[in-house]
Amino acid sequence: MKKTTLMRADGTVVCERCSLADSPVARMRGLLGRDGLEQGEGLLLRPASSIHTFFMRFPIDAVFLDRDFAVLGIEDGIAPWRAASQRGAKAVLELPAGESSRRGLAVGDRLTLAA
Repeated sequence: MKKTTLMRADGTVVCERCSLADSPVARMRGLLGRDGLEQGEGLLLRPASSIHTFFMRFPIDAVFLDRDFAVLGIEDGIAPWRAASQRGAKAVLELPAGESSRRGLAVGDRLTLAA
């Protein structure tokens, strides 16, 4: 999986080591088999409007993004064996539980991928 950095439009880093899951196989695999995410690490699923944490071993935050990477919604601390979705979402950023509030993410923030 390719890795990149995800930041706000003002240059504030949101995810230093963001893996891109932009193929069907990579999206299906997601975070399965992992024991956790380190701070600064995340997974960007696209296209996606929903996620599940079935068979996962740890909670995550899910940041739902529109086609322009504007934040539509944030679900904090989704426990294993749960699902979440957001109408209109075109991508989902999965972060360690609590990371979205540590980074000050809010609905309406616009994110960009580093070149």
